[in-house]
Amino acid sequence: MIIGLASPGVASTLDDGLDRIKRLLSEASTQGAEIVCFPEAYLPGLRGQDFEVFPFDQAQQERALQAVAHLARTYAVATILGMERLTAAGRQIAAFVIDAQGRLQGYQTKNQLDPSEDRFYVPGDTRRLFEVNGVKFGVAICHEGWRYPETVRWAAVRGAKIVFHPHHTGSDHTGVRPTQWGAVSSPYYEKAMMMRSRENTIYFASVNYGLRYQESATSLIDPSGECQAYLPYGQEGVLVQGIKVEEATGLLATRYAPERYRESE
Repeated sequence: MIIGLASPGVASTLDDGLDRIKRLLSEASTQGAEIVCFPEAYLPGLRGQDFEVFPFDQAQQERALQAVAHLARTYAVATILGMERLTAAGRQIAAFVIDAQGRLQGYQTKNQLDPSEDRFYVPGDTRRLFEVNGVKFGVAICHEGWRYPETVRWAAVRGAKIVFHPHHTGSDHTGVRPTQWGAVSSPYYEKAMMMRSRENTIYFASVNYGLRYQESATSLIDPSGECQAYLPYGQEGVLVQGIKVEEATGLLATRYAPERYRESE
């Protein structure tokens, strides 16, 4: 399978965001991508950061979904769209999965919120697998993949060959741009990517915004826990890579034995 990891810059308006999505989907499709993942809450943008989030209501949510479904169908590429989901309980962070025919398969909510997000969002409470071209995959969103490894294992023990990890780290305004992937002096994020892959023997595909001062690169980690490829820091773009599905055996995930964790009397 050929996958694409798209890192657009922050969208200033809904139309701006849709234009960036269109450009990166077109580029990924030209390179043969079968599925492309976008960052966390890309439309309208992750709240609580150092940029303005444009107004986003139910009508704009529907418009965005319809527009991206049309783009997925036009470019014949399945799309994982990081977006807000408006509910009666409040706003959720979600990843909507649209197939290459433009049909909505469903969505995965962010169920483990970072404490700083509590004032903006409400958590979801269910997990699910998705499938494109015979390949099963899961989605773990930002904080989940960094600090709640069970979100990735949940998918791996159920047959996921890859877990996509839309996230946001860094800033367009201040910070230090890393020069070496996985450097000891860098934040822990890229080391966590390696562990989510290595501890489950599956691919882990982590997707950041195209920020000037990223704290983690958009990266593909192979089932051995090694970084297969990443986008240059501080740039918009799309990383298109082939994955060897047969190497994602899930061996270590399948050896998980929850019955061995019973409390002794």
